[in-house]
Amino acid sequence: MRMKDKSVLITGAGSGLGEATARRLAEEGAKLVLCDLHTGASNELAAQLPAGQAIVRACDVTDENAVSAAVDQAVEVFGKLDGVFHSAGIVGAVGPIATTPGDEWRFSIDVLLNGTFYVMKHAARVMVPNKSGSIVSMASTAGVMGGLGPHAYAAAKHGVVGLTKNVAAELAGHGIRVNSIAAASMATPMVANVLTGDPNNIEETIAQLAAMSPLRGRAGLSEDVANAVLWLLSDESGYTTGHTLTTDAGITVGATTQGPAFAEYAPIIREAGKTGMGD
Repeated sequence: MRMKDKSVLITGAGSGLGEATARRLAEEGAKLVLCDLHTGASNELAAQLPAGQAIVRACDVTDENAVSAAVDQAVEVFGKLDGVFHSAGIVGAVGPIATTPGDEWRFSIDVLLNGTFYVMKHAARVMVPNKSGSIVSMASTAGVMGGLGPHAYAAAKHGVVGLTKNVAAELAGHGIRVNSIAAASMATPMVANVLTGDPNNIEETIAQLAAMSPLRGRAGLSEDVANAVLWLLSDESGYTTGHTLTTDAGITVGATTQGPAFAEYAPIIREAGKTGMGD
């Protein structure tokens, strides 16, 4: 098992990417601390796992004390904290820059960026003495390109990418790796709500995402992110830190459903408008 004897704290564990990752890590033997703002779904998930494999804790990631307490409980129950997957998030403020309400902007940044800071801070606090650990945060394609998300979301996710690099540089000397994942729109309840108006309509969401995907007919699934997180938390990625791994079907390198304009053959274009290889 790739995560045997490792303990991992997951935020946003009750649904979507957090839930899928919790299930995947559990399959590989990880001990889990399932954190979410509301614990109902996390309790249901924990009940499906072998006794003692997971504990559940309510945690608002905008509350530093709550994050600190969750990390401390992980160490108290499992003796150490080997990994963190910070998945909790929202879409946040939506709309033109000229009319975005300040309170919505601040709340969005609080959840999406300040929460990431708190999780990294307190994970580092308990990992540094052990000289080991792996921290993985959810970034987004909107954090590496413009025009792919609302302003507050994009700003926060760019911040996550930058914070990942900076914290990785600091903690490398302590044997701690820090990475993030830049996902495109994946078939999660949050994306389903945006695309269909129904967070439970995953089937229609998959169909819409498959139609938009540069990898024709292939939607992005929660399990794609879960497998990426598994690799980054496991010893298999032991020489990787400061990296933002994309799960995006190539969107951030320019892949589209139509394909690039230069993909069809044409005679070589040379100097002064000449074409072909003849004199």
